[in-house]
Amino acid sequence: MRSMIRIAGAAALAVASMASPLLAQVKHPREIKTPALRQVRVPQPKRVQLDNGMVFLLMEDHELPIIRGTARIRGGGRDVGAAKAGLTGILGSSWRTGGTESRTGDQLDEFLESRAAIVETGASDDSTSVSLNVLKADFDTIFPIFLDLLRNPAFRQEKIDLAKTQANTGISRRNDEPGAIATREAIKLGFGPDSPYARQPEYATIASITRDDLLALHKRFVHPNNIILGMVGDFDAAQMEQKLRTAFGSWARGPQAPPPVATVNPSKAGIYYVGREDVNQSSIQLVHGGTMRNNPDYPAIQVLNDILNTDRLFAKIRTEQGLAYMVGGGVGSDWDHPGLFRVQVGTKSGTTMQAIESVRTELAALHSAPFTAEEVLRARESILNAHIFTMDSRAKVLTQMVNLEFYGYPADWYQRYPSLIDKVTPADVARVAKQYVTPDKVALLVVGKEKDFDKPLSGLGTVTPIDVTIPELNAAPSAKPAAPAANSAEGLALLKKVQDFVGGKAKIDAVQSVRTVASATRKTPQGPMDVEIESLTQYPERYRAVVKMPMGEMTMVVTPDASFMSLPGMGVRDLPASQRDNFRADAKSEILTVLKYPERYTFAVSGTEKNARVLEITADAETVRWHVDPASGRVLRKISRGRGPMAQGDQITEYTEWKSFGGIQFPTAASVTSNGEQVGSTQVKSVEVNAAVDNKQFERPAA
Repeated sequence: MRSMIRIAGAAALAVASMASPLLAQVKHPREIKTPALRQVRVPQPKRVQLDNGMVFLLMEDHELPIIRGTARIRGGGRDVGAAKAGLTGILGSSWRTGGTESRTGDQLDEFLESRAAIVETGASDDSTSVSLNVLKADFDTIFPIFLDLLRNPAFRQEKIDLAKTQANTGISRRNDEPGAIATREAIKLGFGPDSPYARQPEYATIASITRDDLLALHKRFVHPNNIILGMVGDFDAAQMEQKLRTAFGSWARGPQAPPPVATVNPSKAGIYYVGREDVNQSSIQLVHGGTMRNNPDYPAIQVLNDILNTDRLFAKIRTEQGLAYMVGGGVGSDWDHPGLFRVQVGTKSGTTMQAIESVRTELAALHSAPFTAEEVLRARESILNAHIFTMDSRAKVLTQMVNLEFYGYPADWYQRYPSLIDKVTPADVARVAKQYVTPDKVALLVVGKEKDFDKPLSGLGTVTPIDVTIPELNAAPSAKPAAPAANSAEGLALLKKVQDFVGGKAKIDAVQSVRTVASATRKTPQGPMDVEIESLTQYPERYRAVVKMPMGEMTMVVTPDASFMSLPGMGVRDLPASQRDNFRADAKSEILTVLKYPERYTFAVSGTEKNARVLEITADAETVRWHVDPASGRVLRKISRGRGPMAQGDQITEYTEWKSFGGIQFPTAASVTSNGEQVGSTQVKSVEVNAAVDNKQFERPAA
């Protein structure tokens, strides 16, 4: 042992003696010379093309006994007429849930979940898709389902109706968030309102969609010559090729999907405004036409975008001037049609005009202020450092190769990209800045409350207002978007099981008020924040919440007659309309509220997920899903719409603990995720059923 220690010590001294002269010569970390990175060897999939035009890309990956595959099918939303806007979204939703001619979607749910397998469908602007994810041992059992779903979807009417209801819910929500309005309307300004890339479904277009439309769309595009099938996983490529040849080789060619649709009639440069009286912040976007990825200038444009975001917009407008909580943008480059140049800014109402002028100054400086070698070097390194993470797994490489095949790009496009980035010079960046960023062609859009702006928006020029009112459906009453006309028997049976678990209908009806105290963690733009919440609900519709935060105590009250809040150092003020409506919508979806007033909702069972029955609960064109344990009636999770900047998309509340208070079961521990990321958690400390209520608690304090 001692000899080993002496050897190790000697080796350390030798290394130190060799390193010390080198280190002694270095006076700054930047002087340390690093060797060139070795060339990364990226595995390539095997490409096979059948006589019928179908292409397979096969990538072996033996790390896990899993096989994944996606059939990407040419033809999507941009290929559908404006009168049927939303058709591909309905197709993507009801293709899988509607099952096949041999099995219903619910039967597929049960069969797949028993084998931990996934088969899903989707749709986008330029394509639709069918995908699978399965254990290697089950591939031969699940692949026939994938094949059957691809070629023989049933599009059952009840699942189409459910998809249309969900689409209508999305339409009804689309003006909830000012930032979402700004993005949607900026895209319309950039592409033009009639462009398929800016098209929005409306109640009327959704109502017009029929099962025959879905079958016709499937028949139009789902042919082997329009399909690229990518497979990655634990298989032998030669054996997989033979299986796929057997499955698809005899499938006859069909009509070819059309070429990409051109952009039409972008809006002219100018000032555009969407008024919102319920906000204290402005969402700003500047937009004009962009370019495509096959443009030889694409590498220089990417370097320009990095500099614009990091060294110009973020560093100066957000960090130095403190004018924006969010700022960024660049020249957009789509695969097979020109993208958009866009800059997005979020600022408080009182600094709206100052933020706009600062952005305009920085855009003008792209033409006048020289790009330094240090800026360009830093941007190139940032891009290259991120690029390696786009190919650090075989699945990612396969996705890249499917993209290149789909859009007709050279197979070595991603491999050549780093060397092209490395060659970009300051002169290249200056040239593309002048060519692709044209401030005099920008359409400037502001969504906000103009009377709170630091200066009138009209000071910039003529202001064109944009009306974002959602058109009503002018059709027969039977075609209006609505929840299902009646409860399903299965839905009501599952509702009763939940009521029995919670305490029974009689005890639930006897609850007049509930007071809870809970500790919670919430994700905020500044990071996680721990709070304590004391909430009081007096049924049916009076709510009071006191939130104790590090910076002080906030109180919110919402009743049918009033809604207000008090903030530390700011006194009492009305709740903004959007915040009030979100509060009421969240309260309406609470478990005890639904169980007390089931006549306000409709109930239907939409299938099984993760060994739970999915109860669809719809009211006022909004649907919430409960995942219910079919044996006990316990609600395991709730899926609802996320509200607020930190919870976009579906919000999933996992109820991990239930306890009884006053003969009623309450969820006492929960975690909340949005887009796969945890945004909050709650631990209930106490619950008081039929708590004493002082009506003054719901009255607005005197100013």
